[in-house]
Amino acid sequence: MTANSVCQRWQDARINGAAKTEPQVVSRAEAPRTLPNICFELKAKVDAFLREQTDDRVLADVQRQVWTSIDVIQEALGRYGLEHLSLSYNGGKDCLVLLVLILACLPDWVSRSTRSTATDPDTAPKSTDTDPPITMSSPVSSPSDSAATPDQPLQAIYIVATHPFAEVEDFVTKSASVYHLDLKRYALPMRPALEAYLKDRPAVKAIFLGTRRTDPHGEHLTHFDPTDEGWPQLMRIHPVIDWHYVEIWAFIRHLQIPFCELYNRGFTSLGGVKDTRPNPALAIGGDGSKFRPAYELRADDEERLGRD
Repeated sequence: MTANSVCQRWQDARINGAAKTEPQVVSRAEAPRTLPNICFELKAKVDAFLREQTDDRVLADVQRQVWTSIDVIQEALGRYGLEHLSLSYNGGKDCLVLLVLILACLPDWVSRSTRSTATDPDTAPKSTDTDPPITMSSPVSSPSDSAATPDQPLQAIYIVATHPFAEVEDFVTKSASVYHLDLKRYALPMRPALEAYLKDRPAVKAIFLGTRRTDPHGEHLTHFDPTDEGWPQLMRIHPVIDWHYVEIWAFIRHLQIPFCELYNRGFTSLGGVKDTRPNPALAIGGDGSKFRPAYELRADDEERLGRD
């Protein structure tokens, strides 16, 4: 397929530069949308948000955070190419924001890659003996097809919590389908899960994480950090490291991104059934039976009050 035909296929997903439809969860009765359509729709949403003139201080802060995150994502795509990148995804609010931003960045990355390949083949990403050529192909037929194309699902790893919530499992499954994730699931502790994942996906060299500064062990992280000694060797990429809790929720709600229903029931950080409960800071009344939704919490340091 020629570079021009690829551009035309992606442009067909748009009308006058705007996405044809708004992103929404696909029902069983609807035909699934293609990955290019999903990416253009999310790009249109993010672009429209960044163009907004707002007097709301939180939204203005979110706009600045989005610009920074986009720069980090674009740098990661430039360094590694899509075939060497993965996303750590568990359906939580932070990695959901990161997923949306990554997919929104892909149309521009594809466009630059296509122009670069068309004008100067020497600047195109190089394949290895073990990796098939990077081509712009029709949708892949299975996750084992490893050509790094925009039509190929973003690689992702889901490390399942001990005693996972059914609501989390359901949301991960549905959202992975909607966003075309090539998701590998591991019910293992983090280190052996990463070791198993790299055996299954040996081309992966860097992984996007939704870690934020206020998370455990997040205080000293930067946008790019290699894994510690003794761990599987990967570059950890943290595009949302400096986002605040209220900014995460402002982005999700302003762009109307569907999220896990547990957040509507007072959960602010998702773990397992035995170590996670609704956040007591959101309790209504004194009996602990009703809670306000997660997005009504304001303080970063109260986010994990529902975690043991």
